[in-house]
Amino acid sequence: MGEISVQVCYALPDRQFLKALRVQEGMTLRRAIELSDLLQVVPEIDIDTARVGIYGKLKTLDTVLRDHDRVEVYRPLIADPKDARRRRAGKKAREA
Repeated sequence: MGEISVQVCYALPDRQFLKALRVQEGMTLRRAIELSDLLQVVPEIDIDTARVGIYGKLKTLDTVLRDHDRVEVYRPLIADPKDARRRRAGKKAREA
């Protein structure tokens, strides 16, 4: 088996984590996150409950990576997007 290149990223409001890795073909998304040291840098991440993806598409932790994948760990939403849209729509209706 050969090696592939992947990136692991995580964004916070004030900083970001981005690490390029060379890993063995057949590597899972979970293992790449573990090898990136992200869980040591941002210990509040619970990898078992965090939403993860590749290039903006949600994936499972057992997804096998391909060359040049960007593994993304997503932060929990602070507000429900539907509620936020309703509040904005209500505010615009009151202003009109």
